[in-house]
Amino acid sequence: MTTAHESGLLGASDEDHLRFASREQRVLITQDADFLAMHQAGAVHAGIAYYEPGQRPLGDLLKHLCLIHDCMTEAEMQGRVEYM
Repeated sequence: MTTAHESGLLGASDEDHLRFASREQRVLITQDADFLAMHQAGAVHAGIAYYEPGQRPLGDLLKHLCLIHDCMTEAEMQGRVEYM
């Protein structure tokens, strides 16, 4: 896992975040609905894991992320949004 800070992307545009994640073949984990709009508009990405702010405890989110990791291949996540 890589954070925006570790990637030097603090303050970068959403498009830059999605391009970085796609280039690195990483699923983007976010609570920013702008990424859902980008997906709907046809943006290329390696996968988006979306959760609504304040809807689930952190432990539940981590369990869901582990489930995605364990059950889906990289190819299956390509261009897909998983709602947590």
